[in-house]
Amino acid sequence: MKQKFLLFLVMTSIITTLQAQKNDKKSKSTTGYAITAAEKGGRSWREVRLVDITTGEVVKPIYDSKQESEPLNARTGKAVVKKELSPSNTYRSVYSSTPSSSTAQRRVVNLDQVLDKANGKNVHINPNVHSYARVVVIGQPQQTDKPFSTNSAALAYDKKHERLYYTPMSINQLRYIDLKSGKIFYFEEESFGTVKHGGDAANQITRMVIASDGDGYALSNDGNHFIKFTTGKKPTITDLGALTDDGANTRYSIHSGGGYGGDMVADVAGNLYLITANRNVFKINIESKVATHKGSIKGLPQGFSTNGAMVEEGSSVFIASSESTVGYYRFDLNTLQAEKVSSGADVFNASDLANGILAFDKKKKEKKVEETTPATVPDVTDAIAKKGQPVETILKNGISVYPNPVTNGVVRLSFAEQPSGRYQVQLLDISGRLITSKDVTINGESQLEEFRFPELSVKGNYLIRVSSEVNKVNVTNKIVVQ
Repeated sequence: MKQKFLLFLVMTSIITTLQAQKNDKKSKSTTGYAITAAEKGGRSWREVRLVDITTGEVVKPIYDSKQESEPLNARTGKAVVKKELSPSNTYRSVYSSTPSSSTAQRRVVNLDQVLDKANGKNVHINPNVHSYARVVVIGQPQQTDKPFSTNSAALAYDKKHERLYYTPMSINQLRYIDLKSGKIFYFEEESFGTVKHGGDAANQITRMVIASDGDGYALSNDGNHFIKFTTGKKPTITDLGALTDDGANTRYSIHSGGGYGGDMVADVAGNLYLITANRNVFKINIESKVATHKGSIKGLPQGFSTNGAMVEEGSSVFIASSESTVGYYRFDLNTLQAEKVSSGADVFNASDLANGILAFDKKKKEKKVEETTPATVPDVTDAIAKKGQPVETILKNGISVYPNPVTNGVVRLSFAEQPSGRYQVQLLDISGRLITSKDVTINGESQLEEFRFPELSVKGNYLIRVSSEVNKVNVTNKIVVQ
C-alpha cells in the first residue's frame, strides 16, 4: 500500500512538471507587453498590460495610469523632480479625422502651431497619419514627471534585468518599469532624442527593442536619430546618428514621412527589423546603420496600421494596430504574408508590443523527461534500503540539489539559467506533508542558495520542492538525510 501511494506521488509530480513546461512554452510564445489605452478603441497610450495574443485577453495589468506612483531617478534612486510643460509647449486637445477614416480620433498638437488657426479651422498637423485637425478644447499644462505623460509608443522588454524600457512621445527621456518591484525609473537630465513638442512627429521616438547584444535601440520617426542605450550597471545613452538607405531601396526610404510610427524587432544575428506604421519592413544592420527595404506586409485588413510588433518564434512576428481592434495578426519575415491570430471578437488596440524573443533563434533542445510507467518506476523500498542512493523521480530542469545524502543538516540548491523572480523552496516528508518552506529571489544566470533542515528533523527520506507560479516552475527532488 505504501509503495502504491509513493508511486502515485511520483506520477503526479511527472504530470505536474510536464504541464508546467507546456504552460511555460505557451507563455513565452503567445504573451507580450502592450501599451494601450484604458479602453478598447481609445487613443491615450498610458496603460501597460501583459496580453495573450492568441485570445486578445489581458493576462496581467502592469501599469495603470490612475495608480499613485513616485518615479525615481535611475542613477540615484531618489524621487524625480516634479515639472510641468512650459506655456510654449502647452498642448491643445483636438479631434482629427484622416482621409482613410471617418472616425473622430483624439489627438494632441502644439499650441504654437494652432494659436492663430483655432476656432474650428482645418489645419494640417500630423504627417504621421496625414491628419487634419479641428481645434475644439484647450488642455491644461501636463506634469512631465507622470510616468506616461504625453503618451508612449515605444516599449522594449529587457528579459535579463526584468525591465520594460520606454520613452514618452513628446519628452526626450528614457524611462523603465522594474517588473520585480513595480517601481518606475527615469534617466533625468539625460537627452534621449530631440523632440521639441507634441506636434514634432518627425523626431518622436515610436520604435524600440532590446537586441541580441543585450543593448537597447530606439529610432525616431524620420530615421535620423538611431539611439543606443546599454542596460548594465552603468547605463550609457548614445545617439548613433541617422540611418542610411540601401542603394536598392529606390522609392522606399527609411526617412519617408508616410512610414512614421511602427515598431522594431531584433534577430539573433545582430540585425533589427523596422515595421513601419504603413506596413513596410526594413532590415537594419546595426554596425553599418544601413536600412534595406524588404517589402510590404500582405494580407492585413483595410485600416490596420502596424504599430506594435514582437517575435513569436523563428521568422514569425506578431503585430498590433493602434487604430484597429479587429484582432492581432502574425506575419512571416521571409514571405511578409500575414494572417489573423487572435480568436476574440475585438482586442485592445496597442501603440506598441514587446517581449524577449529574438527572430530566427534556434530552439534549444528540450531536456528529455523520461516517461515513467508502472513497469519502470523505481522501487522506493529498494531505494530506501540502499542508503545514500538518491532516486530521481522527475526532471531537474536546471535546478540541482546537493549533497545527497545530507549529513550536516544543510542542502544547497543551484539555479542555472532560471528566469529571474521569486521562488519557494519547500521541505516535505515522504508522504507530501509540508514541514517548512523558504522564499528565495533569483537574479542571475547562476545562483546558489542554502536550505537548512529543522533541528528536530529525523533521519530518513524527504522531498525538496522548488516552485515559481510566475515562471511556471515546479521541480521536486528526493533527499536522504543521514
